[in-house]
Amino acid sequence: IGGVARAPAPHRPPPRPQACLINPTPPELAQDLQSRGLKGSSKTKITGRVLNTNKLGLGKAMLGLQLLRQAGTEKINFAGGEPFMNPELLGELCRHANEDLGMAVSIISNGSLITRDWMDRFGPFVDILGISVDSFDPATNAAIGRGEDSDRNHHVNRMLRVRDLCAQHEVLFKMNTVVCKFNHDEDMNEYVTRLDPYRWKCFQVLLLNGENAGGGDLRDARDLVVTRDEFDAFITRHSSQPMLIAEANDVMQNSYLLLDEELRFLDCSDNGKVPSRSILDVGVENALAQAGFDDSMFHKRGGIFEWRRDRNIEKPQASEGSLQDVNL
Repeated sequence: IGGVARAPAPHRPPPRPQACLINPTPPELAQDLQSRGLKGSSKTKITGRVLNTNKLGLGKAMLGLQLLRQAGTEKINFAGGEPFMNPELLGELCRHANEDLGMAVSIISNGSLITRDWMDRFGPFVDILGISVDSFDPATNAAIGRGEDSDRNHHVNRMLRVRDLCAQHEVLFKMNTVVCKFNHDEDMNEYVTRLDPYRWKCFQVLLLNGENAGGGDLRDARDLVVTRDEFDAFITRHSSQPMLIAEANDVMQNSYLLLDEELRFLDCSDNGKVPSRSILDVGVENALAQAGFDDSMFHKRGGIFEWRRDRNIEKPQASEGSLQDVNL
């Protein structure tokens, strides 16, 4: 890692202490729209899987963004699945959210499909680009399923390449790590220090019925589960990292609002995912009432932070008295 040349890191605000979150692995081609909400003096967060292109085209996706902005959304995060499996759709949504609607935009990716051409075209509309980095050991990455990484550190090399692209395009670089059975004993301090992300979120693996709990679920993460003590030991080992944000299961489970491919909020409060009605049909406020969201836990984990990179472009303002931060 030390032999890879990197451009200077972009300016980034001082890190703020946060708590860590883990998103369960969603289906392929699904994308999360993530943002933070503020209604009056009550700050709210909503996270959601929205953009399965088999169900939702560009027009409806843009309409969903517009509804969220009208409700006061300030930040949108596209995650997955892998958002870059649909690079043109992702890019146009980033452009629309940032340029037309004035929202901050972030993306979470595994880094494998991010190209310089995409960053040249759409990077100006992105504030934060996060890369999922679960290990710096090739054998561990192979065990976790991070591609053909058993003999060479392909995943780490991809991450370094994206880190350089972020620096060159003045996009804030973020890391996400899921602490699991295969990596909870790893010491990542040296590599994290060299990469110098502006935020490093570490999540305890979370099981949700209907999502990744085995049986008929699309994913089975039961063999990846770690205890709270194992998770806390990982966090303690890396406590010298000022950008570390640790979210155990009890912190993150209900402090994010999820939207599925039909723009329905998913209530995770009963260890599953119960869909609301779509925001396209009933609006954001009515759908949000069915989301099982824990506003106090959102505050506890530090859900509001500096999420915009430096820009000299004046953006449209949210409507007065509206919900100003929503995660999709």
